[in-house]
Amino acid sequence: MKHLLAATAASALFAGTAFAAGHASEAKIGVILGFTGPIESLTPMMADSAELAMTEINESGLFLDGVTLVSVRADSTCVDSAAATAAAERLVTTDGVVAIMGADCSGVTGAVLANVAVPNGIPMVSPSATSPGLSTAEDNDLFFRTAPSDARQGAVLAGILQDRGIENVAVTYTNNDYGKGLSDAFIANFEEMGGTVTLNAPHEDGKADYSAEIGALASAGGDILVVLGYSDQGGKGMIQAALDTGAFDTFMMGDGMYGDALLADLGADMEGSFGAVPWSEGDGADAFKTITDAAGVNSESSFTRESYDAAALIAMAMMAGGEATSAAVAANLLAVANAPGEPILPGELGRAMEILAAGGEVDYIGATNVELIGPGEAAGTYRYYEVKDAGYETISFK
Repeated sequence: MKHLLAATAASALFAGTAFAAGHASEAKIGVILGFTGPIESLTPMMADSAELAMTEINESGLFLDGVTLVSVRADSTCVDSAAATAAAERLVTTDGVVAIMGADCSGVTGAVLANVAVPNGIPMVSPSATSPGLSTAEDNDLFFRTAPSDARQGAVLAGILQDRGIENVAVTYTNNDYGKGLSDAFIANFEEMGGTVTLNAPHEDGKADYSAEIGALASAGGDILVVLGYSDQGGKGMIQAALDTGAFDTFMMGDGMYGDALLADLGADMEGSFGAVPWSEGDGADAFKTITDAAGVNSESSFTRESYDAAALIAMAMMAGGEATSAAVAANLLAVANAPGEPILPGELGRAMEILAAGGEVDYIGATNVELIGPGEAAGTYRYYEVKDAGYETISFK
């Protein structure tokens, strides 16, 4: 991460804004996710999970002497950087958010970071932007993420193929920052392990017909097709075209392909396909399931845990800093995320408020066994799953 570079005049303006926000009766957190676009079946559950953390803190009555956390939703579209930037600008200039839970997809997250967050001093915690390029983005120490980088996912996916004895694959990826970054990471790891990629071909989202793309991949050959795309868009279309033509009948899928809607439509024909998605197990995951079940929130979708944790970290950082400001979030988020401190699980956010109010320290375990490393990103674990009887069955955690 890079050091903060701010002019004296800008610093004075920010300080005045911070004072006003710190003494407000509300602290607004932007929740910017692709409520339309290629992951729109996933984002409602992600937003619900983030807002569950805010509700839990509000109901404790212990946040900054009665300040209320307020969620303000905005649509990133996942794929339209201009639309995401405009939505984020409205969150900051019109709604007055002090931090952003989001964005979701890597390309729009990078755009919001560069065009809105950094110029305005607004911290962001993304639950799902996984491009390795974000690790070195110019962020003025304002960008964090609770999902691991695709540099790690690429190694996990390659290792799964090695474990299964699969040596030749064709690869298709969604033609954006996320898809290209994950494809590059996967292929580098797979080839280093001795594997062969017969063809690595991008696909565009939103097309009605993917038969040409599948034809080229089928001609190149490969034991399976690796699909690094989106479950509601081109990735699903590529699988459908492969099944329709008989080109491939087994698929390995990246994290963007995990979704109940995909199996509802194609699961009966995807028996034996497999993949990986950021997930967790242990006390934190169990506690998260308990509170989401009680609240009627669907927690079994992808990136719900990461969303709850992102919102919780933002609030705890404000509490640790003693004020509802962007500066407090940026300065204290790594401290509340990592040791030392009292371990905090989902459902224990009120206790975290008590500890922080008394001047103590917390080590947020959360739903994903939070440990932020390097430039504020998650070490993370992955759920390796296989499609069986039109459902997802866990094989192991990696």
